[in-house]
Amino acid sequence: MNRTLHPRIYVEQTLALIKPDAIHKADEIEDIILKSGFTILQRKLQLSLAQCSDFYTHLYGRPFFPSLSAFMSSGPIIALTLARDNAIAHWKSIIGPVNSTKAKETRPGCLRAKYGTSEHKNALHGSESFHAAEREIKFMFPNSVIEPFPSREATEEYLSRYVNPTLLLGLTELCKHKTHNPCIWLADWLINNDPNKPRICDGATVEEAE
Repeated sequence: MNRTLHPRIYVEQTLALIKPDAIHKADEIEDIILKSGFTILQRKLQLSLAQCSDFYTHLYGRPFFPSLSAFMSSGPIIALTLARDNAIAHWKSIIGPVNSTKAKETRPGCLRAKYGTSEHKNALHGSESFHAAEREIKFMFPNSVIEPFPSREATEEYLSRYVNPTLLLGLTELCKHKTHNPCIWLADWLINNDPNKPRICDGATVEEAE
């Protein structure tokens, strides 16, 4: 018998910035982003010189740091949290090399080649790694929540240790009762037999022994 296996989808987030030199192409760029399978949370803002310096603090000391901070604070930008599977690598691939001039020579189809205006004014930003994305998204969207996804091994271990034993007991009891509403019966049974829930005896809460 043939079975269709649905791929597992792991959602990842990255930060994208539409910089001052490409802000007039924002709608066009966002259309490309959506067609690339991303979902978008966006915020338009203008950063002060001090805020730009804080955002690029990891580049402090580089010769281009002052001009970069001045450029990024010269006009409005659009900050985008992009989400999809493998978001960080996918977005980096779409925007291309950091140097727009080199991008036009080596990756003419990438977004920095298309929208970048000079060597350092490269139109778009993308997070370099998960940790960079976490820091940058928190910077632009202070109220956002970003959590790493557990590995497959960690997920399987958690299910094996904390979920499957209780679920197996519940399914066994369900088979014994032969109820007309098995889903509702099982849901109620799991609620009432949650091993992590304190037991109630004669009005007093009895904690499980260590």
